[in-house]
Amino acid sequence: MPGTSPHTGSTGGPSSVRVDSWAWAVRLFKTRSAASDACKAGHLKVNGDRAKPAQPVKVGDEVRAFVGDTERIYIARRLITKRVSAAMAADCFEDRTPPSPPRTETPAAVLRERGAGRPTKRERRLLEQLRGR
Repeated sequence: MPGTSPHTGSTGGPSSVRVDSWAWAVRLFKTRSAASDACKAGHLKVNGDRAKPAQPVKVGDEVRAFVGDTERIYIARRLITKRVSAAMAADCFEDRTPPSPPRTETPAAVLRERGAGRPTKRERRLLEQLRGR
C-alpha cells in the first residue's frame, strides 16, 4: 500500500510496543514503573515467556499478568503507548481470564463476650465445628 511503512500496521499505529508501556497504557498497572517492576519480577509473560520491560508486544500476542494473587490473561488487539480512558483501553485487549470459582460461604465470626476467659474444651469444639474445621 502506498504511504505505509513496514513498521506500521494497517491502522497507521506501530507494529510493536514495549510490554511495560502497553500494560501501563491499557491500565493493567497504575504506573509505568510498576509495570516495569512487574516485568523484572516475572509477573508479566508474553506468549508464555517471561517478559523484560522492553520486550515487544504485537497484535494477537497473549499477555499474562499476575496482579495481586490472580493471573489475568489478555490478548493484545490494538497497540497503544499513551494512557487512555478505561473505555478506550478496553478496546485494546481481549480479556481471556477464566471466571473465578464461586466463593464458598464462610460462617460468621463467632464473638465471645469480653472477659469471658478462655473457651472450655466443649466450647472450643463447638467453635471449630461452626468454622468447618
